[in-house]
Amino acid sequence: MRKSRNRTGLPVGRRGRLRRAAASAMAALVLAGTGVLGTAAPASALYGEAEIQPVESNLAAKFWVEATAASGSSTAALAIDQNSETAWEAAESGPGQWLQLDLGGAYDNLRKVHVTFPDPGAVYQYVVEASPDGEQWEVVADRSATATPGSGGVDLFTQPGTRYVRVTVTGASPGATVGVSELMVFNYLRDDVVLGADLSWMDDQRNREYWVHPQAEDRGAGPFLLDVMQDRGLEYTRLRVFNEPRNESSGNPNAIPYQGPERTLTSAQWVAERGLGLGIDFHYADSWADPSKQPKPESWAELEFDELQDAVYDYTHDYVSQLVEQGTVPDKVAVGNEIANGFMWGSEAVGAPATEAVHAGANPPYFRNQAEKYQSQPGGGILWQYRHSTDPDEHQLYLDSWDRFTTLLAAGIAAVRDASPESEVELHSVVGRISGMDKAGEYWDQLTTRLNAKGEDFDVLGLSYYPEHHGSLEQMEQNLHTLASTYPQYELEIAETSYPATGGGTMPNSPFPRTVQGQADAIQHVFQMVNDVVDNRGTGALTWEPASFQAMFRSVPDLPNTSEPNASIDVYNQSRATHVLEATVYGAVQTGGTPALPDTVQVLTTADGSTASAPVEWEDPPSDATDAPGRFTVSGTTEYGEVTAVVDVVDEFASPECDTVISGTRHGKLSVESGTTCLADGSRVLGPVNVADGAGLVAEGAQISGPLTATGAAVVVLCGTEADGPVRLTGGASVTLGNPVLDCAPNQLSGPVTVTDTTGWNVIAGNEISGPLSCTGNGSEPVDNGTTNQVRGPKSGQCAEL
Repeated sequence: MRKSRNRTGLPVGRRGRLRRAAASAMAALVLAGTGVLGTAAPASALYGEAEIQPVESNLAAKFWVEATAASGSSTAALAIDQNSETAWEAAESGPGQWLQLDLGGAYDNLRKVHVTFPDPGAVYQYVVEASPDGEQWEVVADRSATATPGSGGVDLFTQPGTRYVRVTVTGASPGATVGVSELMVFNYLRDDVVLGADLSWMDDQRNREYWVHPQAEDRGAGPFLLDVMQDRGLEYTRLRVFNEPRNESSGNPNAIPYQGPERTLTSAQWVAERGLGLGIDFHYADSWADPSKQPKPESWAELEFDELQDAVYDYTHDYVSQLVEQGTVPDKVAVGNEIANGFMWGSEAVGAPATEAVHAGANPPYFRNQAEKYQSQPGGGILWQYRHSTDPDEHQLYLDSWDRFTTLLAAGIAAVRDASPESEVELHSVVGRISGMDKAGEYWDQLTTRLNAKGEDFDVLGLSYYPEHHGSLEQMEQNLHTLASTYPQYELEIAETSYPATGGGTMPNSPFPRTVQGQADAIQHVFQMVNDVVDNRGTGALTWEPASFQAMFRSVPDLPNTSEPNASIDVYNQSRATHVLEATVYGAVQTGGTPALPDTVQVLTTADGSTASAPVEWEDPPSDATDAPGRFTVSGTTEYGEVTAVVDVVDEFASPECDTVISGTRHGKLSVESGTTCLADGSRVLGPVNVADGAGLVAEGAQISGPLTATGAAVVVLCGTEADGPVRLTGGASVTLGNPVLDCAPNQLSGPVTVTDTTGWNVIAGNEISGPLSCTGNGSEPVDNGTTNQVRGPKSGQCAEL
């Protein structure tokens, strides 16, 4: 008999052992409007209707994500507030302004970043970088050469281990607000997140047949439930073990010991034969164990506590050894089921008040009616009612109950470790909707501290999630994040969940209707919630008895003892993306113009991270789409799904605001000392023009008779302007000498043009230049955006190809 033990536990992180079942017969399914492609079901329909798209979640919307910025940090959070009408705005306008997200932990399956900007009629140039630590950065998208206007962009990438995402605005067309309206970073369901179910009742077929398509000529997989579930993408099965199955009312042994040790050994063989992952869930009871009832097994009821500890070790070790010997090594073993209030309750339950801790009225009748047996010796119940007692004796009872509980837990954990070192150990509890993380925080603190002191530990922290008992998805996600942050050494799993497909209305604390579609959505959101746990520590989600409880099956009319799956069953095989599409593109056009839509968009293959171009067939825009300022969309189709073009219609493209406007003729020198001076259409300056450090000049349709000199100018824009003297621009932030793409007409420049040491935006396009064109030392090399300059003199330096 095992008396004592001292060990530190085994390393965690064996997630890779559980593999998804092969789906070689699956074909590609185009999912309209999502830009995400998954695997598809056979052609025959399942019962009901459910549109199931691969899991895709915007991590930037999570409450734990933080935004910072190079400047204007007070508005950084507006870029992740899910409101495109608000924006982070940089306090400085020069190039290199950045917005950074800390996702709270690393993620391995980020695939898409979506950025939108404040000004629809502007050009934004930017790069997106990813980092595991905020120090080492990798460029995952480079739009620093963008020349066309548009209020956003979608980029696809693969960079495992990403915790930080940064968008740096490398340039913006003159007058644009430097900032970000929304930054979205999308996470996709990882291959190593195990999607499974508790199918313990498979040992009771009850003469039922399960078929994928029972009314079709080709019925598909069946008649065994496990084969149908595997066919639909199930990867893992948990099996419960009752010590000696008994009737929950009478306490008499069941005629057929369903879910007893022997029958569960057989079920484990069925699971292993199909190559599925196997979990074992010890109830350490003869009937159901959950937070409201945790009776001892009858054969252990009168054991003294030391003997009970030995019985837990011996029974667990013996049973796990049998699993190993028959070739069904469990991937995971849960020591107890929903043990939020302890397990194997004994004498500590006598006279306990009806609290959520030990609710005598909820216990099986045999536990109450045979109290002289089942409550004759101490067990592992937690006396929560004395947690906050100011009576020292009562509080000591609370602490003593914790010691007994964790002593029994340690015995079970040690037995699993000794019998099957390859198996992970799970502890399965709940977070109550009302008691919340106050009680749960105390629970896991007491449990981990005491287990570690006894030389034991576990690998997986499992929770049940039913909205009617455990709150909204938002509440549960907060709970998971708190646990992940507090206990980073453990994997997290939703060990049980379900949702009904019938009944009308919604379940308490849930937004989903009780329909086949609602069932699919509710379960898939649990998958997403697990996948979004920081540092990839959400490792699995299991539905509970999907053939019988809040069932994902229905009885087939006119076919006795025959069941078929709801269409919602395909959450198992359609929740992972095989391709991710650049499903949104942006553009801008002036009123009365014709929008230019791209011929292709990008598509990413998740299997290898490769990207390719996918041709788009666009619908015709509305005939009056550009008649007035506003926004319209155009739908397009690719072989991978639908895409949407978002087109902004503007009267004018973004331009600098004028502090001073000069019209008519000005004689003599013009000195711009501060602010931005605009030369109106038809204006003339008969003399030199000088732009001082930090000031700006915008000339459209003007004439300058004399040299133009700018040193350190914030912005210089010449459109359709004639300049008779030399143009010397040095050390400025933004230079535009013609840019037809943004309706800035080319210029006629009679003297030499020199552009030196410009730090940001730099466009020299379509001009007629009588003298030489020389460009050196510019941080952003000048571009002509496809409109070549006509230069009579030599072109040199960075302008040699313009």
